[in-house]
Order: sequence, then C-alpha cells, then structure tokens
Amino acid sequence: MPLPSVGSPAPDFSLPSTSGQTVTLSALRGQNVLLAFFPLAFTSTCTAELCAMSEDYAQFQRGNTVVLPISVDSVPTLREFKAKERMTVDLLSDFHREVSRSYGVLNEAKFFSNRAYILIDPAGLVRWAYQEANNSERRENAELLAQMAALG
Repeated sequence: MPLPSVGSPAPDFSLPSTSGQTVTLSALRGQNVLLAFFPLAFTSTCTAELCAMSEDYAQFQRGNTVVLPISVDSVPTLREFKAKERMTVDLLSDFHREVSRSYGVLNEAKFFSNRAYILIDPAGLVRWAYQEANNSERRENAELLAQMAALG
C-alpha cells in the first residue's frame, strides 16, 4: 500500500502513548498534525531524530502542530527510550502494526515501519507525505518546519 495521497483524508487511528493516554487522530482536528513514523527505539538515526524533535518541540507548537512520533515498539520500550534520552515529546506505540499498514509505511519483511512523515492539516487532509528510501536517513527539522509553514 502506498503513502496516502496529498489531498486525501488521513486514516483515523487511536494509539497508546508514553503519557498513558490514548491518542486519537480525529480528536486533533483544528490543528496541524505531523506523523513521524520511525523504525525502532534505541537505534542511532531514530535517537538523533527524536532528540532533535524534542529539542525543537516549541517551534513545532508555534506552528499549531502536534508532533506524533510512531513506532512498532511497545509502550514500555518507548517509555524507557523517552526517559533515557530525556525527550519531551510523547511517543505512540503501533505495536499491532495497523496504523503503519494503513499509512503504507510498514516494512513487511522486517516487521517495522519505514521512516516516513505525513503532515495533516486542521481539516484532517494529508498535505505532505514523504518516506525515506533508506531508514538511516531522516529529514531535518528545518525541512519539516518549512513544510508546516507552507500550510499557512
């Protein structure tokens, strides 16, 4: 399944987070949402990416954007990862891989998500989607923030 096309409704979901709460995408209508799928906690690229997002979280919030990092790791693993790296952003667990499949980012052979970014507007429509060709690469926050700024 490919990434959702620009202009299409973002598939709704509910996932458990490291905060102990369940996050439902449709409950975030009225705000921009950046889904940031990452392969696995405690890996070098994922650690660098999520620590950078955490450090720049205030910039994402100024853009009226909720950042939702998602991986197939369990909630306890993600909690440990978040605590070890002192992240401020909550992480979501797609342990059953349903959301990764619905967004076309699940690497079925390896059974984890490929690194991908989906920017959703306040109406719940996909406005930008990008999947890395290689999971050791990532988009820099400046590029993600520029994509958000383009939404207006």
